[in-house]
Amino acid sequence: MTSAGSEKRAQTVDFKFEVALIPVSDVDRARAFYANLGWRLDADFPVGDTFRVVQFTPPGSPASIHFGTGLTSAPPGSASGLYLVVSDIEAARSQLIKGGAEVSEIFHREGPGKPAISGRDPARSSYRSYATFSDPDGNGWLLQEVTERLPGRVDADATEFASVADLAAALRRAAAAHGEHEKRHGGQHDHNWPDWYAAHMVAEHAGKPLPE
Repeated sequence: MTSAGSEKRAQTVDFKFEVALIPVSDVDRARAFYANLGWRLDADFPVGDTFRVVQFTPPGSPASIHFGTGLTSAPPGSASGLYLVVSDIEAARSQLIKGGAEVSEIFHREGPGKPAISGRDPARSSYRSYATFSDPDGNGWLLQEVTERLPGRVDADATEFASVADLAAALRRAAAAHGEHEKRHGGQHDHNWPDWYAAHMVAEHAGKPLPE
C-alpha cells in the first residue's frame, strides 16, 4: 500500500533527457570531428575490442551524445533532426565552420510547415531561423535560433541559463529593450534598471509577457 506522501513524491520526480545515441562507422574519426567543434569530451571507455562508449557535450547543453562500438545496430549516419538550440544563429554557424563543419546557409520559415526561405528571419523571431550540418557519417544536425520561449516551455520558477554566452545574450536583449523603455518614459535614467532587467530576462525565458 502506498501512502499519499510517497505517491506525491513519485508524481514530481524529474525525468531529465540527458543522452542521445548516434551511430557512427569510425569512432576515432567521429571523436576528432566533435572535439574540433569544441564540444566537451566527457568519457571514452573502451572494453576490449567489442565495446567502447564516447560521450561529448555541446557547449552549454544539458544533454550529451554517445557513440562508439557495440552500442546500437542502427546504420551509421542514420540519426537525423538532432536539434541544437542557439541564441545567435550567425555566431553559432561561424563557430561550427571554424571547427571544421560544413554548415548550410541560414534559412527561415514563416511558420510550422511553411517552405524554407533563404536568410535569417527578418524580425529575428524565435524558432524561425535554421541551419544544418552533418558529421562525417551523415548524422544530421539542425541549428534553431531561440531567443524567447513560448509560454509553458520552461519552468517559470526555475530561471537558469545554460552558459555564459546565453546569459550575455539575454542581458544584451534586456539592455536594448530597457533603452526603449526609458525612451517611452521621457528618456530619464531608470535607477531601478537591475529590477527591470531581471523581470525582462525571467519573463522572456519563461515565455511570459515582457515588461513595458
